[in-house]
Amino acid sequence: MIRQPHSAAREVIVARAIRDVVNELRLIELADYVAFIRLESMASIADIVESAAELYFLPGTLRFGRGCEAHVGWTETPWIALDLELRPRGATVYFTLSLGPQQAAVELNYVAFDRPFDDPEDNSAFLEAALADARIRKTMPDCTVE
Repeated sequence: MIRQPHSAAREVIVARAIRDVVNELRLIELADYVAFIRLESMASIADIVESAAELYFLPGTLRFGRGCEAHVGWTETPWIALDLELRPRGATVYFTLSLGPQQAAVELNYVAFDRPFDDPEDNSAFLEAALADARIRKTMPDCTVE
């Protein structure tokens, strides 16, 4: 697969955007993910992803893409790969999130823009802004005393 020069920058954008969700996904034991994957219980994985995403993104922004893998062996570090979709306003990102005991990685598979710019860097900036707009912002109550 030929990677575009802007793919690495977009992977960083996506990784930063989903950092909090990844922390939530890590609250589930790796063995549970392996069991769901081996039993082909994709609905369980979709529920986990949706529950983690709803804390940080508007509804429908991040969802499970129905593909996953478990890599478990006697001599290797176990890890899982989840195909995910980000759908902020104006863009769709298909990517794979790999989770191991000490690391996480994002690999972009495809990015589609509703109205792409001619310059790939403008598209990357748009993606970053669209993901920021799709975040749920926690507000503090007004504590002014009169």
